[in-house]
Amino acid sequence: MQTFEIKEDFLLDGKPIKIISGAIHYFRMTQNQWEDSLYNLKALGANTVETYIPWNIHEPIEGTFDFSGMKDVVAFVELAQEMGLYVILRPSVYICAEWEFGGLPAWLLKDGLIRLRSTDKIFMEKVENYYHELLPKLRPLQVTQGGPVIMMQIENEYGSYGMEKEYLLATKKIVESYGIDVPLFTSDGSWKEVLDAGSLIDEDVFVAGNFGSQSLKNAAILKDFITEHNKKWPIISMEYWDGWFNRWGNDIIKRDPQDLADEVEDMLSVGSINLYMFHGGTNFGFYNGCSARGNTDLPQVTSYDYDALLNESGQPTEKYYLVQKAIKKVCPDVWQAEPRVKELDNVGSFPIDKSVSLFHTKDDIVKSTYSSYPLTMEQASSGYGYLLYDFELKNYHHENKFKVIEASDRLKIYADESLIATQYQETNGEELMLQGNPDSDTIHMDVLVENLGRVNYGYKLNNTTQMKGIRGGVMYDIHFHQGFKHYPLTLSKEQLAAIDFDKESNPSHPSFYQSTFNLENVKDTYIDCSAYGKGVVVVNGINLGRYWDKGPHLSLYCPKEFLNVGENEIIIFETEGKHITNVTFSDTPVYV
Repeated sequence: MQTFEIKEDFLLDGKPIKIISGAIHYFRMTQNQWEDSLYNLKALGANTVETYIPWNIHEPIEGTFDFSGMKDVVAFVELAQEMGLYVILRPSVYICAEWEFGGLPAWLLKDGLIRLRSTDKIFMEKVENYYHELLPKLRPLQVTQGGPVIMMQIENEYGSYGMEKEYLLATKKIVESYGIDVPLFTSDGSWKEVLDAGSLIDEDVFVAGNFGSQSLKNAAILKDFITEHNKKWPIISMEYWDGWFNRWGNDIIKRDPQDLADEVEDMLSVGSINLYMFHGGTNFGFYNGCSARGNTDLPQVTSYDYDALLNESGQPTEKYYLVQKAIKKVCPDVWQAEPRVKELDNVGSFPIDKSVSLFHTKDDIVKSTYSSYPLTMEQASSGYGYLLYDFELKNYHHENKFKVIEASDRLKIYADESLIATQYQETNGEELMLQGNPDSDTIHMDVLVENLGRVNYGYKLNNTTQMKGIRGGVMYDIHFHQGFKHYPLTLSKEQLAAIDFDKESNPSHPSFYQSTFNLENVKDTYIDCSAYGKGVVVVNGINLGRYWDKGPHLSLYCPKEFLNVGENEIIIFETEGKHITNVTFSDTPVYV
């Protein structure tokens, strides 16, 4: 057993310790990657690893919990301890982290009645239910119980969202009721307003700052805030931003490696540090987050490379070696070593064997749900992926007005299986003119809506726009239409296994493409998506995430653990009418 206290210094068994930490998110990489990443963190000169714990992957369906495989946070923490690292855990129900909805589960939006991150009775009941499953798993991992966990966070950047101290106190009470006795902390930006709104400093909850530049200035602001509240605590940047995330259609954001090393040296001269990110990893599946600028949502890309010290695949970068030198300069007694490197491979190019139109196999892969008015994604299913709305309009044999009211995010609108519009952001809700087939008394409509990722930061967390799919309705002429079949497309293993590739193919439709091939050896690799339009790639039942030809990334990282020695199956869901003929691998990422 050990003790960890926060007084004028961080004290481990009564002795001062400078925390040198890096962020590794267990849920953004395979279990087999954990060891190399943790080793490289220790070899950098670090003594601690930090990770968030996202609520939405551990309770994907309300009341159903999952801590297996890549979600096994206990195994990750235990491995860190085996490798000689302490652990900072951030199990707050909101994490930001450029992660879908900031880690909040989509099912919280199902009724549209809950006020998130507040003392709303229903919200706090959901928090209590989640913590009832999570915290007993974390309690034995504390240093006070013989584990490596030295600190835990109760809320994240709350001062950038709210100021309800009663909510923070209620969360603290729940956490402590489950035997969590290591120091608790909050973490906010480095300016007084957010530190004041988001902290519980007067309740002796430790205050950390999030910043990644102007180290001496930001550390001084944090110190002044702590001193004003009559505390003598040490300084730590809990998120020292060493890079940045990327959005679809924007240039990749890079930071000068030497500038980072110089700033890290400054930060270590006055306090402790957690490098965010040390190894970013990948937003597999549908878990990428979304920024918001005004009324515009800015979805983030699948890669969470972050321009970090280790790149997306785990390779040390120039930043790694320069920061390693900076740490040694300030802390000459730290243990350091050469990092581990890995070899990536282009495992080949393989033809597409089969393809089928979504419209012709939709009834094979999912049972539709009927409703008079359109359901949202949260009401119809899990709230992730795509939702296809299927309905019939009466053909009046002349042009008629048509529009979709209040929908998020991106719509592909088809009349009699022909694309008539793609609507997104600026054009959502625009009026269209429909002209039916003169030989038919009906117009068959399909509206495919894609959830591109819920916002992970800011006021929109409580905005109804984060309910995905069609919220308002569909108008024909000047009235709301009734009668919809709903096909939720989560692209689960079960759905993909049910695709009937013997049915009709039509590349102009949203389509599934299948390639089966054999491999004699497997290595980490990338799938080159530069010939594709927009969609997702699924490797042996595992969703690698989204691709989009607007870039900046035109490839998807594929860890070797997702590939098989022997037979492999790749299924591509392409929504933009691109005719896909090959699956091509690459040993390097592909960019615009």
